[in-house]
Amino acid sequence: MKQVRIADTTLCREKSSFGFKEKIEIARQLEKLNADVIELPEIENKRADILLVRTLSSFVKQSVISVAAGLSEESVDLAAEALSSTEHPSVRIELPVSPVGMEYTCHKKPDKMLVWIDKIVKYAKEKCANVEFVAVDATRAEEEFLIKAVDTAVSAGADRVTFCDSAAEMMPDDFAGFIKKQCDSISVPVNVKCSDKNGLAAAESILAVRCGAEGVKTSVGADTVSLETFTSIIKNFGQKYDLTSSIRYTQLNRIVNQIRWIADNSKNEKTVVTVSNEGFESIHLDKNDDRAAVASAVMQLGYDLSEEDEAKVYEEFLRVAAKKNVGAKELDAIVASAALQVPATYKLISYVINNGNIITASAHITLQKNGKDIAEGIEIGDGPIDASFIAIDKIIGHHYELDDFQIQAVTEGKEAMGSAIVKLRCNGKVYSGNGISTDIIGASIRAYLNAVNKILYEEG
Repeated sequence: MKQVRIADTTLCREKSSFGFKEKIEIARQLEKLNADVIELPEIENKRADILLVRTLSSFVKQSVISVAAGLSEESVDLAAEALSSTEHPSVRIELPVSPVGMEYTCHKKPDKMLVWIDKIVKYAKEKCANVEFVAVDATRAEEEFLIKAVDTAVSAGADRVTFCDSAAEMMPDDFAGFIKKQCDSISVPVNVKCSDKNGLAAAESILAVRCGAEGVKTSVGADTVSLETFTSIIKNFGQKYDLTSSIRYTQLNRIVNQIRWIADNSKNEKTVVTVSNEGFESIHLDKNDDRAAVASAVMQLGYDLSEEDEAKVYEEFLRVAAKKNVGAKELDAIVASAALQVPATYKLISYVINNGNIITASAHITLQKNGKDIAEGIEIGDGPIDASFIAIDKIIGHHYELDDFQIQAVTEGKEAMGSAIVKLRCNGKVYSGNGISTDIIGASIRAYLNAVNKILYEEG
């Protein structure tokens, strides 16, 4: 049977606000799923991004780790440096091949682009044994130039070539014919990456595989082929069409749901959300339940947590359960708030809020730093939440730009549990924090601290 190579591009999502720990957890889940390739974007922040790749390399032993490059020799150097300790490294040379893309992205005419492709692929091959050439916007390239560009890349040492339908302007059968022509003319394996703007990416990809492509680039929650959809097609029709993949199908749904939860929690566009409880009516927990019972309920929701995160979830569960019983909705929010997080530099000890229609709101916040030092801040503000954030800024000695603030309803009724999402901007990057409580001010304070701790963790 033909083995279809699955490359996941979830961590390359544009405008994502994944924190350091969230990226690690997504990669960990993809490794568990047995994805053939885990793709990462071009190195931008040398310190943080190289640290991330090296951290992933410590536990990603089966999957290939692929880092993008191509616009400069420096980008290749950074990719190679990041991949230096990786078990199965790969450098992706991603370059546009359509007239518009070459002009506006690389500021090069076709003849100059061919020279650059030859130079940069050869340079990447010197730095890394495995080099992939990605022809961005290939379906809008001039046919003669595309042939020359791919031949140049292969001659320079590219081990495989990816053709992208970036504009999603081909019907599946036309794209399949396009790929068959490419596969017949080049000697290295071919991958495809299709935009799902028109909902046809999965159809394009599976037909391309049947016409000779060996690999497909997928993602969870981005504008490309859905990982879950495509691998389910392989699972359901593989026997009939002699196709298979390395994906662990029994874990597919659970892992995809977990990655989707991490992604949605990092970038949530709704201000008020009620989480569905359908299918989990049997989850009823209270303060008398032990850690094993909580862990079992967490697994029922589809999460596979480490012992460290399991302990954090149980600690947060006890805090919430002291005030109300916990069902599926509450437990889901607890996992989002307590698990998959960075080590906390600052921990909330207490808060006292004074507010009313005839007084100025004030907040008295007490934090503990690194499990030792206790610090207090008392400030006034334009409302209790504003005062709380200002008090926290005073304690940590730094003010971060508030990029977004959202309040969500996790449950309904008078004893509803609220969830707050805070997004802080630091050095052009957005850090997302989540907090839960039956008190929405408490949830907001915890979310703000969660985002601050992520910034401080990445800073060092």
